Amino acid sequence: STRLILHAKAQDTILSLAAEAGSVEDLELEDVMKVGYRDVRCVESDVPEPGVGCAGRGVITSINFLEENGAYEGVDYVSY
Repeated sequence: STRLILHAKAQDTILSLAAEAGSVEDLELEDVMKVGYRDVRCVESDVPEPGVGCAGRGVITSINFLEENGAYEGVDYVSY
């Protein structure tokens, strides 16, 4: 969870925002990425509910979205 880095604020996940918007293609990086303590950039991916989809697919969708939108450019460290 990113709550401590974001000063205890909850963060919407990529999958929940994509569900609201219609698809992940309808999102922008600014929609899913929040900046927290010491300018750490935070993103939450989430997984589908049990019986609804594959958890690995949710993570892959999130990582692909981040790669395609340049989230890994200019960072020193990435933690999953």
